[in-house]
Amino acid sequence: MKKRTLAGITVLAAAILAAGCGSSGSAATATAAPAETAAPTEAAAPAETAAPAETEAPAETAAEPIHVTIGVTGTVHEDIWSAAVENLEKEGIEAELVQFSDYVLPNNALDNHELDLNAFQHTLYLNAEIEQHGYKLQPIAYEYSTHLNLLSQKISSIDEIKDGDTIAIPNDVTNGGAALKILQDAGLLTLSEDADFNPTEDDVVSKKVDFEITPLAPSTIPSALADVTAAIVNVNYAIDYGFKMEDALFVGDLKEREYWTVIAARTEDLSDPDKVALYDTIIKAFQSDGTARVYEEKFGGYYEPAGWDIDLLADYR
Repeated sequence: MKKRTLAGITVLAAAILAAGCGSSGSAATATAAPAETAAPTEAAAPAETAAPAETEAPAETAAEPIHVTIGVTGTVHEDIWSAAVENLEKEGIEAELVQFSDYVLPNNALDNHELDLNAFQHTLYLNAEIEQHGYKLQPIAYEYSTHLNLLSQKISSIDEIKDGDTIAIPNDVTNGGAALKILQDAGLLTLSEDADFNPTEDDVVSKKVDFEITPLAPSTIPSALADVTAAIVNVNYAIDYGFKMEDALFVGDLKEREYWTVIAARTEDLSDPDKVALYDTIIKAFQSDGTARVYEEKFGGYYEPAGWDIDLLADYR
């Protein structure tokens, strides 16, 4: 456009000049030369199309950990399971310990699908719960053998127990039966020869002195020690309340297999190969050198590995 405008101005100027120089009396008409047509503008080459940017491959999403809930009673289990929980985390399994204040709750919660597993009871107790409540539960591994000790805040020897004193024992049938056997081992009473493996107070035929036996909920016995002469205290509660093995008036051994503590699952879950594989991994993580070290270093003799060579899942693989 600029070229065309300049050419027009030049022609116009020439015409004016020519008119001024014409002969006198006659006006000379000058025809303007047509303006030069500007050369067509060269079309710009199309810009190179940029190659599409390489799409970045999506980062791999880390697999969500498998979450497993395990019902326990007493904070002692936080230590007992510490090595297993750490090892399971490395394998993508998040094991959550769910605390219950009483023995009567974890089996109900497991049976009602509120837990995946529980780990707090011996076989005798589990069998009694199944018989009483109809739970469909199954032991899948053993945890430990332990002790059921006679403790007191009032006396320092079992020889000090006298007529009229009170000894508290757990009020559930299985732990109560074990407590009576411990009192017999301590020489404080005698049980009938006809008593079965799990005796009751009806099986007591004699006492060294005329003391009273008072059944109480296991979780309440440590706090009741101020009101009784002595008591048989379940190990997890004894530890929670700070009692050591050397504090016992008498150390009761629970070496029989029926008293070994178990990990329990719902029977229906054992027909699922994936769950059986998961539970097998959990058992292997628990029955390990790490857990054995915790027993030895943390609890000073209260717990000992038991039944780790027995594969209770063999029939379900």
